Amino acid sequence: MSDKAGRSRVFLHWLIAISIFFLFISSWWMLALPLPSENFAYRQLPFQLHKNIGITIFIITIWLLKIRIFRAQERSLSSLNKSEILAERVHLLIYFLIAFCCISGYLSSSYSGWDTTLWWLLDLPSWADESDSMNMLFSDLHLWSCWALLAVIVGHIGAALYRAFGEDQVIDKMYRW
Repeated sequence: MSDKAGRSRVFLHWLIAISIFFLFISSWWMLALPLPSENFAYRQLPFQLHKNIGITIFIITIWLLKIRIFRAQERSLSSLNKSEILAERVHLLIYFLIAFCCISGYLSSSYSGWDTTLWWLLDLPSWADESDSMNMLFSDLHLWSCWALLAVIVGHIGAALYRAFGEDQVIDKMYRW
């Protein structure tokens, strides 16, 4: 794979990382806002922004997963050492959790009765009629999958820091431009 493609992957990695951090922080703030009313109509903006970023992360994650699968087909697992195999599996788990968080969040939104407009340009379909029980189910799935994602990300950061002090230069690869 070309150096330019490697830089693109690194850029997308950090874009997703920053976006996920923003989504975690902003979600605490969003949930503390008063429920919508005539006096508090502004609550829709942060939720819509949260959904826009989540959907964008989902699209980027699917793209990165496609690249990772394509790269995996080019080399065999037998050529990797144990830590590289573990890293591959953890990355796949992170991609799965990101996708699950995004899908469960979108389904929760669909069942909530609130419309989703991607970056205020494209109205996305609602996949179901409004249902409080299904909204709660998917909200809970969204919440717990996001916490699981956060736990795996903390492990990912820990492993990256551990390897930063090793001789495999993983950190250099992630910061190289």
